[in-house]
This record gives sequence, structure tokens and C-alpha cells, in this order.
Amino acid sequence: MGIDTVLWSRLVTGLTLGFHVIFATIGVGVPLMIAIAELMGIRKKDPHYTLMAKRWARGFVISVAVGVVTGTAISLQLALVWPNFMKLAGNVIALPLFMEVFAFFFEAIFLGIYLYTWDRFKKPYIHWLLTIPIVAGAGMSAVFITTVNGFMNQPEGFAMSGGQFTAVNPVQAMLNTATFSKVFHVLSSAYLTGAALLAGIAAFALLKKGASEYHKKALKLMMAVVMVFGLLNALAGDVSAKFLAEHQPEKLAAAEWHFETESGADLILLGWLNAEHEVLGALHIPKLLSFLAFGDFNAEVTGLNEFPLDEQPPLLVHYLFDLMAGVGFTLLGISFLYFLFVFWKKRNEHNKWLLRAIALGAPLAFVGVELGWFYAELGRQPWILRGYMRVEEAATTSPSVRILFFVFLLLYILLGTVCVLVLRRMFKNNPAETEMEKWNQHPGDKTTVKGEHAK
Repeated sequence: MGIDTVLWSRLVTGLTLGFHVIFATIGVGVPLMIAIAELMGIRKKDPHYTLMAKRWARGFVISVAVGVVTGTAISLQLALVWPNFMKLAGNVIALPLFMEVFAFFFEAIFLGIYLYTWDRFKKPYIHWLLTIPIVAGAGMSAVFITTVNGFMNQPEGFAMSGGQFTAVNPVQAMLNTATFSKVFHVLSSAYLTGAALLAGIAAFALLKKGASEYHKKALKLMMAVVMVFGLLNALAGDVSAKFLAEHQPEKLAAAEWHFETESGADLILLGWLNAEHEVLGALHIPKLLSFLAFGDFNAEVTGLNEFPLDEQPPLLVHYLFDLMAGVGFTLLGISFLYFLFVFWKKRNEHNKWLLRAIALGAPLAFVGVELGWFYAELGRQPWILRGYMRVEEAATTSPSVRILFFVFLLLYILLGTVCVLVLRRMFKNNPAETEMEKWNQHPGDKTTVKGEHAK
């Protein structure tokens, strides 16, 4: 009995993307947090913030190392697992793939300079300026790779001749209709997740070790960033919904279990489907889907039944969409609650229940990112290149793809285990409080303007 190479191709790529997106999100989100913390340390002349930047940068380097391996694996798999896709679209996506690598090396060069020049400048702002190319390089890596995904959703920038893409304009292909909404959503969610991760670590430390000025300041700073990017992420979701309504109505319809074209369409939350595709047990919000899709409560929203059955995305994307949105609003709600308690003097923003919620927000944010990417990819099905190539046409026919799955599975288990052990050893044996005490005992060694933080 032969194996289903298409299924195994999906599994290999899904495994790699699911693992890589964790480190890619950290790689994009955390550099901005490092830059914010160091800037706060300089402006406030507060060594706690400077120490945050220094410690976060150390941990960030480990995630970058793992991200390099998983990113390389994705490039390898494009050729091995999806050879027909690369044969058709390789000359279109080559430029953004190259630019993504260039952006990474740009970031890596300045990251190395940043790490080894903490006490080399008389003016601390000079060292802080090094964070700008790091943040820019990390962000541009995400931008370039996201344009490839945008192209797969909205193929543009070429002419079709003899079953091949000709007259290719790679810049137009990169700046496709899907690019803006996807880049906005990817960047805002990465910064939100990076802040939620560091806030969660601070909250966990406060729960485990008790009051610490370092962790209190880290928590407050990162919760402010969570609130800002939580709002921006909600806006990005709205932009994405309007894009889908206009350009990928079948994806929006599947996500909302909206089967019949109608005006004043309801937004459907949760629920389940019976055998006749009737929605049961769901919460219906009248006319809200029309408003989210077109900014008009009475606008007409295209139903899923308008599309051929073999071109409809799987209906399980409804759950992915609801859970992804739920995670985003939960993180935003926790940040609002935290600052309500900060300004409401009768409440304690460091109470155990709130700290537990913030700590749980860190893994929850990564769950939201994973759900978002699974929704993005499954919602494009059955296409790998929408309108031009189906997934089964793009996949390899080699039975060796099954072996490849287990090889990469073992690799990711090894990488994940090593990453956790190294980070645990790096920070458990050198807690922030101990490092702060050393700074207080040797003020001349502080990695900012000598004497300023010693006052």
C-alpha cells in the first residue's frame, strides 16, 4: 500500500512552521523590547531598565541561534517537499527570500556589535542607537517572508504563458494586495507576543520570589507595551477582515460559517455544526459581520455556498479564527485590568490572581500566534498558490518524505530541549537580584555612563 505523500508533505511543513514560528516571533518581537528597556534606563538613569535590556539580549541570542536552524529547514523543504511549486513560482519569490536572508545578516551583524560594546561608549545613546538596525533587521525579515505568504494568497506581478510565469515583476509580486494587511498583522502580533512573554516571565518571578523592584518595573513596562500592541493587533485584525471580505470571501465565509449570501450578516461566535451544516449553540451578534467586513451594518457578505465545493476551505477554521481572536482580546483585557489596578489605589496590581493571569498570558500569546498561522494556511486550502496551483499538484511524490518528517521531528525535539536547558542554566544560576547587587557593589562596572547610575 502506497503512502499519501501529499499528507506527509503537509505534516513535514506544518511541523517545521509550527516550531519555527515560536522562534521567529521571539526574533521579531523581543528586539523592540530590548530597545525600549535600554532607552528607559538612559532617560530615567535607572540601572534596572539597563539590566533588563542586557539580560533580555542574552536570552534573545539563544532564540536567534535556534531560529537560524529552523529557518534554514524551511528553505530546504521548499525545494525538497514542494518541488513543483518552486518550479512554477521560484523565479517570483526568489527576491523576497534573498532579501529576508540579507535582513537577517544585517540584524546579526549589529546584534554582535551591540552585545560586545556595552561599556565602550561615553554617551549611552550611541550604544542604544545600535538597537535601531537590530529592530529594523528583525522587522524586515518578517516583512520579506510575509510578502511570500501574501503572494501565495494573492498571486500578482507576472503574466501566465504556456503554464509558466513570465514577464515577472518581483517588486509588484512582493507588494501584492495581501501584503499590507498581512505584514500589519504579523508585526503587531509579534510585538504583542514578545511583550507578553517578558511580562509573563516577570509575573512568574514575582509569584515565585516575591517583591522585586526589577521585576515590578519589567512587568509594568511590558504590560504598557502589551496594551499598545494589543490595540494595534485588534486594528490589524479589522484590516485583515476587510481584506478577506473583498479579496478572499471564501476564507472569511468559512471562518464565520456564513453559508448564504445576505445583507446584514451576523457574526457567529463558537457553536458547532450538525450533519446538515446548521449552526448550533453559537452566539449570533446581529449585523456585525457586515460591519466588520465592509464598515456597513447592512452590507452584503458573500456566502460559502457561492463557491465550488472543492474550492471551499475546511470548516474547522472557524474554531481557529475564534480562538485566535479570543487570545488577542484576552491579552488586551488583562493589560487593561492591570492598569486599572495600578491607578485604583484600593487594588493591588501585584495580587496573585492577576500575576497568574499575566504569567499564563505568555504561553497563551504563542498559542494565539500558532492559531493565526494555522488559520492563514488552512484557510487558503485547497490552494498552495491561490487560483493557480493546488496543494496536491505542488507536493513531492517521493515516499522518502515520511522519513523526512521523523528526521525533522527529532531535530526539533533536540533543539527545543537544548534551548530550554541553556536558558534555564543561563538565568537560574544568575538571577536579576544577584546581578543587581553586583552592580551596586561595583558601580563603575555598570554598562551605561559611568557614575550616572551610581548616584
